[in-house]
Amino acid sequence: MRVFVTGGAGYIGSVTAAELIGRGHEVVVYDNLEKGHREAVPAGATLVVGDLADGGRVEEALRRQGAEAVIHFAGYSLVGESVAHPGRYFRNNVGNGLNLLGAMRRAGTSRIIFSSTAAVYGSPRAVPITEEEPAAPINPYGESKRFFETALSRFHAAYGWDCVSLRYFNAAGATAALGEDHDPETHLIPIVLRAALDGRGGVDVFGDDYDTPDGTCVRDYIHVTDLAAAHVLALECGGDRAYNVGVGRGYSVLEVIEAARRVTGARIEARAAPRRPGDPPALVASAERIRRELGWSPRRDGIEGIVESAWRWMREHPGGYGGGGKLSL
Repeated sequence: MRVFVTGGAGYIGSVTAAELIGRGHEVVVYDNLEKGHREAVPAGATLVVGDLADGGRVEEALRRQGAEAVIHFAGYSLVGESVAHPGRYFRNNVGNGLNLLGAMRRAGTSRIIFSSTAAVYGSPRAVPITEEEPAAPINPYGESKRFFETALSRFHAAYGWDCVSLRYFNAAGATAALGEDHDPETHLIPIVLRAALDGRGGVDVFGDDYDTPDGTCVRDYIHVTDLAAAHVLALECGGDRAYNVGVGRGYSVLEVIEAARRVTGARIEARAAPRRPGDPPALVASAERIRRELGWSPRRDGIEGIVESAWRWMREHPGGYGGGGKLSL
């Protein structure tokens, strides 16, 4: 299949593009490189540099590349930033997303897999979270993703499109070639590992008084390669569907820091800091639906193995994609 991957130069998008190529698909990466990295685009993929704000360019690229399906990763994803700048998130995640759908309709491409998020659930009533949990986002990031899911359902109803939303939890880990390189970095595992690598020794823990076993936020961490595999499986789906993608096991912030201490051998101080706005106490997936309907299951579901893969990549790429040689520690 000829697959058009928006945001395919980013973290999850690049790993998914590599997974698609490995399974025999042809891949076109469409990315404006605002957050992504040209060096992350896997060999064998065609890179088209462009912005979703330019609907005409998107349509042209879809037509010229003969896209049969779209996997849509492009968008902003920082909860705190969305609270501070909601207009930016609705303009990019919703407005530009609708530009993409319009371009797809004009180009005759009617299959889309959407990179959604557990943030659509807000603070869920029960954990693990099933897809029957009402969507009740508590921050603009989650609201923007939920709005786009609704748009997909409407396009399915109106035009018969095949639309799959994958609501995933905390992507983490790395492959030998591809890892996390964000600016600024807001994800817990690379922040903790960077502290170990640079010898700074400490990380801020945003909130230690949540209603969780140790008072810190609990999240379901899924290895990025398992997440990529779910996107490839979803290409075969018809209809309008939504799936949680997680491992069904939550780890607290303090548990992740302890795993990083074991992996790196570094002393990493956990410093108490105020809560961040928009953070729910616990997000843990029930992924029974995707296991049952698509036959998906995670191959790497232990936090230590996930952290170790990210640590190996960071040591090989201490400067990220932008430079810096391998470190011998």
